[in-house]
Amino acid sequence: MYKISTLNKISSQGLNLLTDEYKLTDDISSACGIVVRSQDMHSMKFSDNLMCISRAGVGVNNIPVDDCSEKGIVVFNTPGANANAVKELVIAGMLLASRNIIAGSYWANSLEGDITQQVEKGKSRFKGREIKGKTVGVIGLGGIGVPVVNACVQLGMNVIGYDAYLSVKNALHLSKHATVVDKLDDMLPLCDYLTVHVHANEETNGMINKEVIGKMKDNSVLLNFARNSIVDVSAVAAALKSGKLCRYVTDFPTEEVSKLPNVIMTPHLGASTDDAEDNCAEMAVEEMMDYIENGNICRSVNFPDVDMGKCRVASRIALIHRNMPSMISKISQTLTANISDMTNRSRGNFAYTLLDLDEKVPASDINALNSIDGMIRVRLIKNS
Repeated sequence: MYKISTLNKISSQGLNLLTDEYKLTDDISSACGIVVRSQDMHSMKFSDNLMCISRAGVGVNNIPVDDCSEKGIVVFNTPGANANAVKELVIAGMLLASRNIIAGSYWANSLEGDITQQVEKGKSRFKGREIKGKTVGVIGLGGIGVPVVNACVQLGMNVIGYDAYLSVKNALHLSKHATVVDKLDDMLPLCDYLTVHVHANEETNGMINKEVIGKMKDNSVLLNFARNSIVDVSAVAAALKSGKLCRYVTDFPTEEVSKLPNVIMTPHLGASTDDAEDNCAEMAVEEMMDYIENGNICRSVNFPDVDMGKCRVASRIALIHRNMPSMISKISQTLTANISDMTNRSRGNFAYTLLDLDEKVPASDINALNSIDGMIRVRLIKNS
């Protein structure tokens, strides 16, 4: 029986995928897997039972990924599962910033008496601009950035994309009408709108700073539906004051941002649709189950993808270890059972090896594997 814990409310559509081999538990120390949305896990202590954490969403800054890697805990996320929800909110953000919809709505709802006549006289103060024909720059052409690019093209916008790590897979899904530039500076002076869709990490922390904003077109709109840490709020404040930016639209309200003029804040609604929550939960649970039952890794943020399907031989062993020379030879020399199939892949300082064997693995082999220098975790998935 595999015990699974959940943090936050996880869609039942995902949890219903768990078979009779699984049991939900509130005792996190006994769980071999955790499904989480946004709860901060940095102060949590993980037991030796924990094999994986599956984030029902994209960002993993609420999870201590480096600590998990050191302990051999695989961290999954669900890129693309909430992409449509975020894409729609980005488009809504551009429209809200362009058409004075919020201010106009507040004003219209405050009217009394002959409302029709007042509306006709006062509507001109809320005149905006159309997004058709305007230029939008999209930073980050991944699971969310690509749908944003394609939606903007369909709305008649001129679209420029930038991604320092653009994959072939994502490039193939981009509209042929979008332009991709090699340098961020080639995009900035041309954009009426700039929207950011990159992961939050050390490299992207504060990437939208005074220098970047200074190169943007005057009277432009900045949209942040990625993470709060990506944007330097002090630089945004100065740009709003000077007129370099006419609007800042963000899905991450803070006290500092709330005091700025011409800001539109939404309460982290990016993935807050029933559809997105269902999609994220389903993907998170499927990833977790495949890893627990078969040792396969798909969409992990700290270990490489490995897929050997279901085990159809006598035994399967999963090994998490440091990316060191001669590890494979040490592993193969340690085993007394014959290896019928093997996959080894690395990611940074860590590596993952999945082994299928033709016969039952003795306990002495498992003990010997655990004693190899650089070995972090040995898991016997099947042994018959």
